[in-house]
Amino acid sequence: MRVSLGKARSGGRCAAEEGAGREASATASLLDLGGHTLRMLVPALLVLLFCLRGRAGLSPHFLQQPEDLVVLLGDEARLPCALGAYWGLVQWTKDGLALGGERDLPGWSRYWISGNAASGQHDLHIRPVEIEDQASYECQATQAGLRSRRAQLHVLVPPEAPQVLGGPFVSLVAGVPANVTCRSRGDARPTPELLWFRDGVRLDGATFRQTLLKEGTTGSVESILSLTPSSHDDGAILVCRARSQALPAGKDTAITLSLQYPPVVTLSAEPQTVQEGEKVTFLCQATAQPPVTGYRWAKGGSPVLGARGPMLEVVADASFLTAPVSCEVSNAVGSANRSTALDVRFGPILQAKPKPLSVDVGEDASFSCVWRGNPLPRVTWTRRGDAQVLASGPTLRLLAVGPEDAGDYVCRAGPGLSGLRGGAAEARLTVNAPPVVTALHSAPAFLRGPARLQCLVFASPAPEAVVWSWDEGFLTAGSRGRFLVETFPAPEGRGGQGPGLISVLHISGTQESDFSRGFNCTARNRLGEGGTQVSLGRRDLLPAVRIVAGVAAVAMTLLMAVTGVALCCWRHGKASASFSKQKNLVRIPGSSNGSSSRGPEEETGSSKDQGPIVHTDHGDLALDEDGALETKDPTNGYYKVRGVSPPTSPDSCVTSLQLKSPGIFNLP
Repeated sequence: MRVSLGKARSGGRCAAEEGAGREASATASLLDLGGHTLRMLVPALLVLLFCLRGRAGLSPHFLQQPEDLVVLLGDEARLPCALGAYWGLVQWTKDGLALGGERDLPGWSRYWISGNAASGQHDLHIRPVEIEDQASYECQATQAGLRSRRAQLHVLVPPEAPQVLGGPFVSLVAGVPANVTCRSRGDARPTPELLWFRDGVRLDGATFRQTLLKEGTTGSVESILSLTPSSHDDGAILVCRARSQALPAGKDTAITLSLQYPPVVTLSAEPQTVQEGEKVTFLCQATAQPPVTGYRWAKGGSPVLGARGPMLEVVADASFLTAPVSCEVSNAVGSANRSTALDVRFGPILQAKPKPLSVDVGEDASFSCVWRGNPLPRVTWTRRGDAQVLASGPTLRLLAVGPEDAGDYVCRAGPGLSGLRGGAAEARLTVNAPPVVTALHSAPAFLRGPARLQCLVFASPAPEAVVWSWDEGFLTAGSRGRFLVETFPAPEGRGGQGPGLISVLHISGTQESDFSRGFNCTARNRLGEGGTQVSLGRRDLLPAVRIVAGVAAVAMTLLMAVTGVALCCWRHGKASASFSKQKNLVRIPGSSNGSSSRGPEEETGSSKDQGPIVHTDHGDLALDEDGALETKDPTNGYYKVRGVSPPTSPDSCVTSLQLKSPGIFNLP
């Protein structure tokens, strides 16, 4: 058993060693294969690197790049550009803007590209050069991603001939220091220098000044030559020369000096102190060499139209106090002027009105107004309707104002010492406070009838809401059950009290409880609220019934009295008729056809005056103005009758009657 175990162990060890040997042999074979492959790739890699190095020497590159260039305005500019190993698109840029890839550069009439493109020559030409051509230029090989250095093109602009102010003959005053100014304008680049020469000799002592435009470019340059001329300088010739890099020789402007003197002016006014509305005469006198050539008058710097000579007449007003009158006298050399102001007396003139104010209660309020006058007016402040002076001077200050301070304030300028008119201006102060609510009269209402309650609201600022409230509810606007609210603008209150509103509460079908409770009217704004209670009065039907019954009783009493009097008169009339029957009979003359109707007759005269007897009604009788009886004639005078006065008795109801029957009755 031990031998077998030993053999087994020995056999296992041999098998392991054999497997390890096979793995080592396989690894060695792989290494040999990799080394062989690497030895074959090295020459290929070397050839590839050599080819790449050869290709690198043929990459696109610049053979010539543009340089900064300075060109005179109007000349031709040439910016060179040459490329090697590049046959693609070439373009130029101006301040970053591409000019195009074509040789003739369409759209740029003065630009083109020259040179042999096959040999890589791409030069940019500009002719003629203008000021806007001054920029930064760049040559680009777009397909190779190459850019040249930036070349700056500078355009030189030669200066124009300078201008000498007052030339070509400049008049100077002997012994008086003077300045002669030479000015160069235009777009000269670079900025020219200005030099002074006399008889070919440069003069020193000139002051150079340069004016710049908003863009930073030169607007103009000046050279001021200061000198004190003498008598031998008369006729001397001075030369101002403008020169620069663009024009080294420069351009000259010559002037001739003339020793003369400008006018010497004196100005007077008569009278110097005047009242507003009075006439004033100004006199302007001058001496000059050469003689005076003209006068010009001005007031406050504005020309006086039509004034030409040495005298000016005006009507003085307040403006002459602050706007002096000036007289300018001119001659061939120059001009001089003098001015004078008048002492004009005038009444107050309002320059700044006080402005209305609106402040909250408890804050300060300040008004101001400005008056001017000569002499200076006295300014006082009052409240409209009150003579008490609150302040003096241009400012009124009210501290911690309350609602009672609201109103109109008057700034008054009293007449000055001259006794001239005064003036006044006013402004309103509005005090912002909680609303003021007042109950308006409301008519009593019947039970179950309509009712109307009103309240008046004044508030500044305007109230945000007006609310009616009662025991079981409230209402701001619109309707709710038996209640309806309407709001109307109210007439303006006292000054500064703010806008007014009238709020109305309508009640349809009043109830018992409406007469016993109060209705609250409340308004509020940002400063608080105010309110009042409005009660509804009641109107009963019983007093009205009593009044109607009383009136009816009085009417019945009067009717009964009138009826009694009428009966009395009627009975008395019958008694009178039976007592004097004949007196109540009248005879009417015969009718037109000769026939007549007769009844019982009573002789009242001769037989030929007799006529028919007719009964008359005393109720138709009336008294005329003289107390005699007369009748109304329904026949309009067809019959002629006369009145009769019946006998009167102490117990008669009427003392006189008017007989309303045709004709006039003749009674004995």
